[in-house]
Amino acid sequence: MLPDFLAANMEVLRRLYPRLAEELDKAADDLAADDLTAERAASGDPTLVCRGVYLHSKRDPRREAQRLAESAVANVGADASASNAAANDDNPALVLGFGLGYAAAALATSLTTARADIAAARPIIVVEKHPRILKKALELCDLRPLLQRSGVAFVLGGTGSGEGDDTAGVTAALSLFKSTPGVPPLVIHNRALTGLDEEWYAAVEERIKTWNSRTNVNRATQKRFGKRWVCNLARNLTAVRDIPGISLLQGILKGRGIPVFLAAAGPTLDASADILGEIAKRCLTVAVDTSLRFLVSRRAPPDFAVSVDPQYWNFRHLDRTPAPNTCLVTESAVYPPVLRHQFRMSFLYRSFFPLGQFVEEKVDPKGELAAGGSVATSAWDFIRHLGAESVWIAGLDLSFPELKTHFRGAAFEEKSHTESRRFSPAETWNFRALRDGQPFLAKRQGGGTVLTDKRLSLYAAWFENHFSRFPDVKNYSLHGEGLAIPGIETAAVRDILTLPERRREIDLLLEEVFAAIEADFCGEKAAARAAHYETARQALFSGLAKIKNLAEDAAESAETAARRGKQGRLDERTRERALKMLDTANKAITESAVKEIAGFLFPETAEWEAEIAALTADPFLRHLEFSARLYRSLAQASAYNLHALKFPS
Repeated sequence: MLPDFLAANMEVLRRLYPRLAEELDKAADDLAADDLTAERAASGDPTLVCRGVYLHSKRDPRREAQRLAESAVANVGADASASNAAANDDNPALVLGFGLGYAAAALATSLTTARADIAAARPIIVVEKHPRILKKALELCDLRPLLQRSGVAFVLGGTGSGEGDDTAGVTAALSLFKSTPGVPPLVIHNRALTGLDEEWYAAVEERIKTWNSRTNVNRATQKRFGKRWVCNLARNLTAVRDIPGISLLQGILKGRGIPVFLAAAGPTLDASADILGEIAKRCLTVAVDTSLRFLVSRRAPPDFAVSVDPQYWNFRHLDRTPAPNTCLVTESAVYPPVLRHQFRMSFLYRSFFPLGQFVEEKVDPKGELAAGGSVATSAWDFIRHLGAESVWIAGLDLSFPELKTHFRGAAFEEKSHTESRRFSPAETWNFRALRDGQPFLAKRQGGGTVLTDKRLSLYAAWFENHFSRFPDVKNYSLHGEGLAIPGIETAAVRDILTLPERRREIDLLLEEVFAAIEADFCGEKAAARAAHYETARQALFSGLAKIKNLAEDAAESAETAARRGKQGRLDERTRERALKMLDTANKAITESAVKEIAGFLFPETAEWEAEIAALTADPFLRHLEFSARLYRSLAQASAYNLHALKFPS
């Protein structure tokens, strides 16, 4: 007779995973009764048969899972460089196909064996297509040790209405964690289960790839533009002291029922040109910086414009576009002339970068917006921050309808026409824009397909995740030509034009809010902020100088010891001195309040190990060589920050 652990497991489930318990209670039986049968394996443990396929070993399912988990942990450990090892411990591990839970339980044990100090914190995400299989596991196996382990999350399919893609929970679960650039996530497959539902699990794996590639893209961007961001921040640092944060705008629309219009910069924004004035009468309007000129030129300046990108060419979207009736929402690393542009008021949100964050936390916390890699993602999150209940969106295409990249007259388009030559016409630029992002056809919002690319699909995944996380915000697209994104409904133009006019109410609200901010932010608190700012600057200079000196001393000590080791002259005294210096430097830097600022410009180290291994086979000499490079790079990064702060340019 097979065991029955259902009552004991459900007691833990309802206490620790109440939402999952509710989902299981509501889930329909997605498998017929005769599709799923339980047997006892030769080892005495239960095993499961689904549609004639054994989901686990008939001999010893527990041992089978143990070998699978140990192999997966070892493979990922081999793929991760030493520099990424600690970060890899924070990455979630995923189990695709729960079955009776043997693999998930074995993975938890393997992680504990591998790194006992962090195993409890290493998250495990379990993905199971069939709720009925999880119910069967709760009945047949004692899952309490796994359920009571911290950091376990469950994603189920088949619990919704059957409409749309029910793998979205994977993106939502992964969004709670950070991936490590260059380190593949640890994924265990129950091949029997994933083979039964290949298409569904393929969609899950695509979401995992998207999540991991977003981090790789962000890291590549940081490598390319990191120094530019530091220089911008150094020039804009006083803005942290002098410009209020979006925290002072939080919830100003809550409970008022005022709709918001978001003007993104996709091709379908053109279709809204003739009704922008009517929209402004009915909605508070927010534009991305790319579309500001479009609205201003049509005498419908937005109430807020959001700017994110710190590059010069992004500033050109605002250049020669005075907007005295529009408020700027930006970040302290933005290209400096943006903060000198003619706007009604400016507001900062929390910096994405350690230098800005350090000063803000000591001077004036600004309020946070989610980072999605696109100005449109920041603009939508700003609208949510305001407390909006409904968002009407134009130009959020995340695709190339009719093979167009932006609305007509966008700065990108004007630049391509200006630089057009006989053998390099504007059409060539447009072709490259379509080709270079790895284009593919995807589902179109209004039906059919539309061309999109890998980069735009990352933004779409962000929107899908946030739409599902904040279901109280209703999202409407005015045109159905763009990429289909779950969580956004297609609306007709007449729908927004039938909304009641609210412009006078909106203007009075903003005037009242801005007057209160001026009185509060620029009043008695200004002197206190100035004092905090000076203290923060001194802490920056002294902290970075200390790290620079420590790193230089550690690098020199490691280089000397490595050089003597190669010459066969490394005595015990020199060896101990080098180790002591490295240990002292490591401890002091780890405890430094500015360590993340110094490490922001730190280079990738993945290639170092192969280069060093080619130089020597001695493990200690390899350690010294790696340490010398590490601390020398840290000293250089600290020096760059210090120079940028002393001589902002």
